[in-house]
Amino acid sequence: QVSWIRHSDLHLLTVGRYTYTSDQRFESFHSPHTHDWILRIKTPQPKDTGVYECQISATPHMSQRLYLDVREPNTYFIGGPDMFVDLGSMVNLSCVISHTEKPPTEVKWFHRDTEISFRGPRDGVSVITEKAEHTTVHLLMQGARPSDSGIYTCVPNNAPSAKIKVHILQGNQVAGLQTNKGSTHHFLSLYVFFVYIN
Repeated sequence: QVSWIRHSDLHLLTVGRYTYTSDQRFESFHSPHTHDWILRIKTPQPKDTGVYECQISATPHMSQRLYLDVREPNTYFIGGPDMFVDLGSMVNLSCVISHTEKPPTEVKWFHRDTEISFRGPRDGVSVITEKAEHTTVHLLMQGARPSDSGIYTCVPNNAPSAKIKVHILQGNQVAGLQTNKGSTHHFLSLYVFFVYIN
């Protein structure tokens, strides 16, 4: 018999094909023509994060532990929650969408709660999308002007929205402030969904 145990509360989840928990999201099944017994968790949630153990009632006794890390979709701005930009320079707002099953098929941008139109009165506006481990969407606006100040919202169709407040600086009106002049930032992020423990 093959059993699955959750270590966070030492709860016996399944034995063979039988489920021993009231949480019906958990089920065990045997892959036909193989020796594989799989624990399936429907609609996994962050609370499911932790160590799980597969035990085989044989002689000698065998077991295998694994660590499951469940991440919720997340959206954030690089350099947020405030960005300071010199008058006349390039505005580069970088919205990062992470921990999604697939990249978003649509990302909308809002300025002061009004959707940004790329064919609107504000010229020099463009969007660049990078799809890698995470999806990064850059909103670029040439020639920053006072009317560009305010709160911007990035709204992907498969993750929460994120906000950033843009301040347009005119001359040296704010002393000792580090400004953004369209410089390039490099970020390295690493996350592990499954870690097997010997």
